[in-house]
Amino acid sequence: MNPHHRSPEYNALLLAGPRLGPLKQAHARLVVAGHGRSLPLTTKLATLAVAAGAASYAHLLAASHPAPDSFLYCTLARAAAHRGLPAAALAFYRCLLAAALPFSSFAFTAVAKACADMSALRAGMAVHAHAILLGFGSDRFVLTALVVLYSKCGQLAVARKLFDAIRDRSVVAWNAMISGYEQNGLAEGAIEVYKEMQMAGEAPDSATFVATLSACAQAGALDLGRELERHIVSERMDMSVFLGAALVNMYVRCGLVNKAREWFDMLQERNVVTWTSMIAGYGMHGHGHEAIKLFHLMRREGPPPNDITFVAVLSACAHAGLVSEGRDAFATMKTAYGLVPRAEHYCSMVDMYGRAGLLDDAMQFIRDSIPGEPGPEVWTAMLGACKMHKNFNLGVEVAERLIALEPENPSHRVLLSNIYALSGKMNHVEEVRNVMIKRRLKKQIGYSLIEIGGIAHLFRMGETSHPQTRDIYQYLEELICRITDAGYVAETDSVLHELEEEEREFALRYHGEKLAVAFGLMMSTGSTDPIRIIKNLRICGDCHLAIKYMSAVENREIIVRDKHRFHHFKYGKCSCQEYW
Repeated sequence: MNPHHRSPEYNALLLAGPRLGPLKQAHARLVVAGHGRSLPLTTKLATLAVAAGAASYAHLLAASHPAPDSFLYCTLARAAAHRGLPAAALAFYRCLLAAALPFSSFAFTAVAKACADMSALRAGMAVHAHAILLGFGSDRFVLTALVVLYSKCGQLAVARKLFDAIRDRSVVAWNAMISGYEQNGLAEGAIEVYKEMQMAGEAPDSATFVATLSACAQAGALDLGRELERHIVSERMDMSVFLGAALVNMYVRCGLVNKAREWFDMLQERNVVTWTSMIAGYGMHGHGHEAIKLFHLMRREGPPPNDITFVAVLSACAHAGLVSEGRDAFATMKTAYGLVPRAEHYCSMVDMYGRAGLLDDAMQFIRDSIPGEPGPEVWTAMLGACKMHKNFNLGVEVAERLIALEPENPSHRVLLSNIYALSGKMNHVEEVRNVMIKRRLKKQIGYSLIEIGGIAHLFRMGETSHPQTRDIYQYLEELICRITDAGYVAETDSVLHELEEEEREFALRYHGEKLAVAFGLMMSTGSTDPIRIIKNLRICGDCHLAIKYMSAVENREIIVRDKHRFHHFKYGKCSCQEYW
């Protein structure tokens, strides 16, 4: 054992702990006692200084030592990366380089983590090249850290290549790849890797479940989410605050808001993310009053709400028409919590006034309450309200503002075209269409997903690639005959935004969500379970109307998650109460 480990000076360092004042006193004692040049004591002192957040003091200590070694700088780089001081970790790595000292695997691991935390792709690539040069290119710890780095920087193809190169993968490596896909919005990729992990016989840990549950939430993969929940319960896993929040979020996003609330109530520890997920869940499902009730409970018993909580609260108010509650929440944000509203908060307020038909209030709010020039998201909310409430003159004015702000965004021109069409100005529709063709602007393609037996089936408008296409179309034709007998009349306005489609009736009839519902009903005859659909865009008015009738004639609950919210169709009615 190193003799310094028993010295009073070493004990003084341990007593000081990661607190800068006592550490400086301990440093003075070291110098007075003649141990100022002791490398082990300097390493311990500098590492504790980093843990105290004083990276510049640690740098000074290391730089002033006459003979710093590799272990000193590697230790400091690792300590800084773990303390959330990525720039300092990179600086210690550069000290190693400048001093031409030998590198270790954990120096590269630490600095790759630091680059990931800063999303510093170019610096990370240089570190990667350096690691290969020094023979650490196939080290599994270095490769795992690089998987995290490239995933954080959106370079998933590179991350996947490195992941595939790791021999004897640890659970940390599997988690890095699952999280990489999930955080880049590729939930299916994350689920695929989780399944590969199971096949490889690697035991998942809490972090695996958090990432995979988040992927299930994103993809609406309820079957797998339930399977993970069973595993967590049967293994009696420690219910961390992150795991609890992931379970709540998974059930919220998969359409089971009551199940999410059961978990929420069972959790011993709830952080601001858990509360916010639950409030947002109520909002998405149209339970505005429940969202407000929970927000008041959070203010009394929970952690202080943050700016994302207020986005969830204001969005819930907008989706349920709770204007006075929304106004109060917006005021509370500034007065009670000192939070500065961001674009999302302004956008939610405009959306709330707009949906409620208070277009003058919305315009006044934009003029009086938003500092500087309102961003495109604010005008998009306003334009949606103009279309909803058929205020075409204001709608054209707002759309033109939006196009001036974002000339390359096709959805603004699609909405402008819609507004012209609804007000009967077909010559203007043609003009907008011609501009879009000339500029090669295409609207985003809509699709609907339905999961049957753990397999996701995707339907676009007029989809013909599904192996059961003929049966699906026949089933849908019969279903449309039945709902027409029950009183359904196609809402032809809904298809005007399909600028590429010449045949309106065809376009309406074979929208992806109708095909997905028909397939779901066809494949589950005799079942009473709800049909669950995920739509990447906002559901159109005609599909909304048709699915209400379908829920009545089939006596089935149909749940559609669109871009903005959930629609629970039951007995011919929708939970959104025509408010979407």
